[in-house]
Amino acid sequence: MKDLIRLKQLTSEEESALLDKAFSRIYPWYSSRDYFMDCLEENRQGKRITLLAFFGDKLAGCCHLLLYSEYPYFRDHNIPEINDLNVFPEFRRRRIASKLFDELERIASRNYPSIGLGVGLYKDYGNAQRMYGKRGYVMDGHGLTYKNLPVQGGENVCADDDLLIYLVKGLV
Repeated sequence: MKDLIRLKQLTSEEESALLDKAFSRIYPWYSSRDYFMDCLEENRQGKRITLLAFFGDKLAGCCHLLLYSEYPYFRDHNIPEINDLNVFPEFRRRRIASKLFDELERIASRNYPSIGLGVGLYKDYGNAQRMYGKRGYVMDGHGLTYKNLPVQGGENVCADDDLLIYLVKGLV
């Protein structure tokens, strides 16, 4: 099965369009038609690395490495962030996410001593939460964030995709 998984960095408008079309077809919530073109531009500028995952000849998902995180702690400590892991439902449980992480961690390890990521807190993120722990990611110790800002005790926030806890992993 490992031989069926192939990774490729986003490099062309055609690949951006392929991602846009796949996300539009698979995810009802997806609406940003410029998102993957913006990702392509950031790949070209060296701000982001976007990996496309293929299973056989079919696009199976993607994941990003943000070299300049928007999360203040990561940004201030020069920690790159794995961001927006998506493996399409029909391709899950085939180690595609693990292969994406292996490669992004390998890339980051060339220039950084650690890597980080943010994960949502409600049930939809359960599989990701387990995977990250098994891979050695631990909480960064800075608590809960909402839209990348610290959540204060007693504060009310919405349990949506912006409610995150950030994790880190040493690479050396």
